[in-house]
This record gives sequence, C-alpha cells and structure tokens, in this order.
Amino acid sequence: MSFRTEYLAELPHLTPETAPAAALRLFRHQAEHCPPYAAYLSALGRDMRQVSRLEDIPFLPIEFFKTQEVRTEPAGWEPQETFLSSGTTLQQRSRHLLRAPHLYRQNAAHIFRQFYGPLTEWTFLALLPSYLEQGHSSLVAMVEYFARESGQGQDAFFLHDHAALLQALAEAKAAGRRVLLFGVSYALLDLAAKYGAAPELQHITVLETGGMKGRRREMIREELHAELQQAFGPAGIHSEYGMTEMLSQAYSFGDGRFHAPPQLHILLRDPADPFSVSATRPDGALNVIDLANIDSCAFIETKDLARMHPDGSFEVLGRMDNSDVRGCNQMAGS
Repeated sequence: MSFRTEYLAELPHLTPETAPAAALRLFRHQAEHCPPYAAYLSALGRDMRQVSRLEDIPFLPIEFFKTQEVRTEPAGWEPQETFLSSGTTLQQRSRHLLRAPHLYRQNAAHIFRQFYGPLTEWTFLALLPSYLEQGHSSLVAMVEYFARESGQGQDAFFLHDHAALLQALAEAKAAGRRVLLFGVSYALLDLAAKYGAAPELQHITVLETGGMKGRRREMIREELHAELQQAFGPAGIHSEYGMTEMLSQAYSFGDGRFHAPPQLHILLRDPADPFSVSATRPDGALNVIDLANIDSCAFIETKDLARMHPDGSFEVLGRMDNSDVRGCNQMAGS
C-alpha cells in the first residue's frame, strides 16, 4: 500500500491525539516529494531528519502558491481542478492544484458534520457574488457540494436576486429545515440594508466569509456582526476560516473564536522571525498545518495575525502589513 493510500484512509479518523504524528509523517513525505517545498528546505539548509516536533517544521510561505506549481509527487499527475484565490486584475492569484477534487469536498463535508451535524438536516443558500463572478472558487465548490449532498432540491446561489433568496429562505423554513446562509460580508450588508429585519431573515444561521472586496469600507468584526444582527436577529453571526491554499476549514459560532478540526493544526510565529514558531505563543503570525493537503503542501506560513486561547480556539486579528487582501475571512477582531 502506498503512503498516499494509507494516509488518506487515516485522514477522516484523525483525533487531536493522533494528528501530530500524522503531520510529522506527512512532513517527511512532502519534504522529499514536493519539489518547491524540497527546494525551499534545501535553501534553508534544513535536514528533515532533525525535525521531531511540529514547531521545528519550516513552513512554506504562502506566496509560493502564486509563483510555483505546489504539488507533491512522485506519481506524475495532472490537476483535475484548480482553485484560484480572489483578487483584483492587478494581483497575481494563488493556484491550488487538485489531484483529486472529491478529496476536498468530502473532507470539507466531514469537518462540517463534526461541528454542525448531518448535511441532510440543512438547506444551504449563498450570497457570494464576487466569488461566482471570478470563478474557480473553493468556497463556491464547497457550498455547491453541500447543497447537492443535502438533497435540498433548491438552488443554492443567488447572484444579486434578493427577492428570490427571500423566497427560498421562506420555503426552506416552511419545510422545517435548518437554514445556513453563506455570504460575503458586503453582500450580507446589502441584503440587510434592503430588507431590514424581514421575517424571512429570522431564525436562520448566517455564516459570513469575510471580504468587502472594495465595495464597502472595512469593519472590525464586532461592528460588522452588530450591524448584521439588526437584520438577522440576536443570534451570533458564524464565520469560516479557510482559503484557496487550504482544503480544511475552521468555524466560529458567533464569538469570533475559530475552532479547528483535527485535520487542521494552528501554530503561531513571531511576525518578525518566520522560524520562531511556538505551540504556546499567545499571539503572532499564523501558520497552518492542513493535513488534507497531501497533494500540495500541508505546511503553510500565512500572512494573518492571530491570537490563541487556552481552549485551543483562535481569533484572526487582521493581515500583516503590505499583504494582499484575500477572499477568506480575515477580519480584524478586538
């Protein structure tokens, strides 16, 4: 049995106790078989045999996904799907090459079920106009898969048709289904401004995915959520932490604290020193280990600033200076 086959069989069954060992095994594999990562480690003069803790792993700067084909071999494969980050026409977009598109969708569904229960209990609706317009969005692919697997029988996406969205919300609620509305921040604000506290907007779960895309002024999370709650009711506004370069997600249930599944491990580093990584650092720049990234690179040095909490949850505080504004949820917190 190949490493990849054995590893993927283990992936859905990872626990907080077994995930670190899986991460170290994946590091040794990718240090040898992911050419951009191997070249990066060689340039650093790092010997993978000296890595015995997660904190010792050198993380690949996220910019490599813009300039390199980040894929783990040795078996030669052609991407079956490519996700592109959102951005302006002047920005170079990150590319995540997928060897097995079903892996992303099934892993995302597995994580969702851990936090929210079976897909079949939900109707998934979405206001994600900028993602739909730019195309090749991992978020759109995830929502589309969730909607199909839920058996909801309703279209999930409403580009700018707010009236049709309200009708779909009313129909889903009348059928007794739980409703989850994904929305990019500016689109949710537009909906709230147009309809206020309409009955159709009450008693649903709203999950904002961040991003004003230049359409509105930037807000801190507390301000955004307070404004949305005037339309959607007092329940907390949920959030997702994910990005093009990742195949796993963390979720926040209304308090701004993201909770990661075993497939996603968070470490913080000194913003001024990318190699100063600590498992106990309370705040700093964010490194992610995405154990679903077996075919690209699992060890990513992001440009986000974060704060860790004793229970293992984390807040995203914003972006490091001069880094691109990205499409995932990276709103400043308190």
